[in-house]
Amino acid sequence: QAQLVESGGGLVQPGESLRLSCAASGFTLRHYAVGWFRQAPGKEREGVSCISNRDNTSYYADSVKGRFTISRDNAKNTVFLQMNSLKPEDTAVYYCVSGAKSEAYYKVYYYLGSSYDSWGQGTQVSVSS
Repeated sequence: QAQLVESGGGLVQPGESLRLSCAASGFTLRHYAVGWFRQAPGKEREGVSCISNRDNTSYYADSVKGRFTISRDNAKNTVFLQMNSLKPEDTAVYYCVSGAKSEAYYKVYYYLGSSYDSWGQGTQVSVSS
């Protein structure tokens, strides 16, 4: 069955980097928009980033713009989230998601959870000194 599996989370110090991976099985990820969400304890879920399925246009929340980069490796059926200059406020469980709506839709609504159909189980990212 279709499945998304995240990996790469961990504990790092402020200013360090992590790269999260989202591997798909049971479907071809390059046909879908893929996003990353995060949720910290006691906080609302936040749409962090999305990469479109047509021309790989990427979208970022203001809170991570300039520090995070989303990318695809179609040969590996995997999407990555490179996170640099991590801050304590980046601490959260990070979820990979995929969806099949239009490019125009994700341009406006990439940050909404309802824009996606499949969710991974999440990976913990902790940033602390």
